[in-house]
Amino acid sequence: MTRSHTAAWLIAAALLPLAAQAATVQVTVLGRDGKPLADAVVVIEPGAGARPAAPAPVSAVINQQKMQFLPGTMVLPVGSKVTFTNLDSWEHHVRGTPAGLASLNPGTQPGFELRLDGKVDGKEPASAEVTLSKAGGVQLGCHLHGSMRGFIFVADSPWTLQTDANGVATLQGVPEGAAKVRVVHADQILEGPPVAVNITSVTALSLPTQVQPRRRRP
Repeated sequence: MTRSHTAAWLIAAALLPLAAQAATVQVTVLGRDGKPLADAVVVIEPGAGARPAAPAPVSAVINQQKMQFLPGTMVLPVGSKVTFTNLDSWEHHVRGTPAGLASLNPGTQPGFELRLDGKVDGKEPASAEVTLSKAGGVQLGCHLHGSMRGFIFVADSPWTLQTDANGVATLQGVPEGAAKVRVVHADQILEGPPVAVNITSVTALSLPTQVQPRRRRP
């Protein structure tokens, strides 16, 4: 075995214990009524020393259509760019404000406001781009139409995922050991306290919340 092969083998051997410690975590989130809670954001925060670099920014699109933000909830990495596009024939605004108690913090960034003209046949719809530079939840609304609500969770950790229609989020590559799990939802007034857990190679959790989701416009 050559010296270069020996070095490569030693590096691979050193990484094996780390790979073996990567766990799969399935989290089922329940609403106040005990039913599965879709579109909840699950954040796993491992113990000290286990936090990797933030995921790479991406580009995304949120449409305003039929008096809705579509998709209604989105998880995006810090630094991502999101384009808001108005597909309705009437004017909309986009108001983005920090969610929860962050909105009461004097040091919190004020958010953003956009105005988008209604779509005209034969022309490209009005759109505007925003860069999400701060981690945390962002509530979306429209000054003109109070029923329009959306939510973006800006993530600085790869262990952040939105639950599916069955209230389930399955996260891969989570370090084993002590961790805390947070659940964030667009319809919660205050975020609940994080739940302390012990992550093993395959971990399944069921987390009740006090969230009562609002009825969505059809």
